[in-house]
Amino acid sequence: MLLWYNITLFICPFLCICSFDLYTILLYVVKIYVSLFSGCRAGENVTQPTEDVMVVEGKPTTLTCLFDTTSQSPYVFWYKQQPNVNPMFMLRRDTFSPGETNTEFKERFDARLSFTAKSVPLTIQRVQLSDSAVYYCALRPTVK
Repeated sequence: MLLWYNITLFICPFLCICSFDLYTILLYVVKIYVSLFSGCRAGENVTQPTEDVMVVEGKPTTLTCLFDTTSQSPYVFWYKQQPNVNPMFMLRRDTFSPGETNTEFKERFDARLSFTAKSVPLTIQRVQLSDSAVYYCALRPTVK
């Protein structure tokens, strides 16, 4: 089981005039799911402080993921979900290896796990309209 949290990325090609109604509703549904099913062990969680991000097409952006765990070797995952499609694995980062990145995301997406800052920010270079999605940060919980 993974602990999930999400962030919605909106890409506006020119002026940021976007309708957020459907995404906002989906965001609240996911938050309810997270609050019901995220309690694996006390002290283990993931949060994404910024819920909605608007970016100008072609510019870079960073999505924040903070985690708290008792594990000395956490595994943190990023997933991308577009409307009516299952979440797609993007990448995994951990303390003792370079991690793994899905081939589709190697060119413009990167993340670095900082154990001291307890964060794994996802950086997207040259944002494209097709990057508009809900991004999930997930933590593999400690099993004892």
